Amino acid sequence: MSLPLVFIVAVAKNGVIGGDNQLLWRLSGDLKRFKALTMGKPMIMGRKTFESIGKPLPGRETIVVTRDNAWAFEGVHVAHDLERALALADEVGQRMGASEVTVVGGAEIYRQLLPRAARVEWTEVDLAPEGDARFEPLDPAQWQETAREVHARNPEGKDEADYAFVTYQRITNGCPPR
Repeated sequence: MSLPLVFIVAVAKNGVIGGDNQLLWRLSGDLKRFKALTMGKPMIMGRKTFESIGKPLPGRETIVVTRDNAWAFEGVHVAHDLERALALADEVGQRMGASEVTVVGGAEIYRQLLPRAARVEWTEVDLAPEGDARFEPLDPAQWQETAREVHARNPEGKDEADYAFVTYQRITNGCPPR
């Protein structure tokens, strides 16, 4: 049995998730949540997303999807297509005792894997920056919001905007999640 796929994504109110392969905002609370949601789990990401991070993150197993057969990075699993990435993530996740596989970007990986996702952990960012990577709104016929936690901009300046953590569950067979 395959582990469920969980997307972790931060999206500006205009749908932008990044620009020039970089995050376009600083949200300390979102970074802490990202760590909590991915710790002890395999993470699937594209090569450009990995290169923007620059290294494998401790306590997680990184699976990088790339078409470049020569690409390698110490401490990272490499898959040359999404099917192999999913199989590898499931294998690694089972070995780790993980309850799920996380998908952390970029835009093309999200787009291609969304039909297989069971849950989306979405950070709504109250900004509208220019950017070249987008995440389209979720179809309300397929997704139901099951949790929302609103956060105001941090007075110490560690969060550049108001934001909300939102959990969406896939509606299965026309039935909302329990």
